[in-house]
Amino acid sequence: MENVKSLNVSEFRERCLTLIECLPPEGVVVTKRGKPIAKVVPIRKDNADLIGSLAGAFEITGDVFSTGEEWDAQS
Repeated sequence: MENVKSLNVSEFRERCLTLIECLPPEGVVVTKRGKPIAKVVPIRKDNADLIGSLAGAFEITGDVFSTGEEWDAQS
């Protein structure tokens, strides 16, 4: 992964408040047992105005929690 600093989850837990105060622009990768599980990146000031910018731009219709297919979970 690019030149991103990597920390295991225990190390991140110990240092998270300090890291967040001085987070590098490329962020920090958090690993668990050597595998990446998260990447913490700062919000870029030039993109901060994008948060919530699509609110009201579209409408969800139908049941988004269903596939429309009936099935028997007991079978």
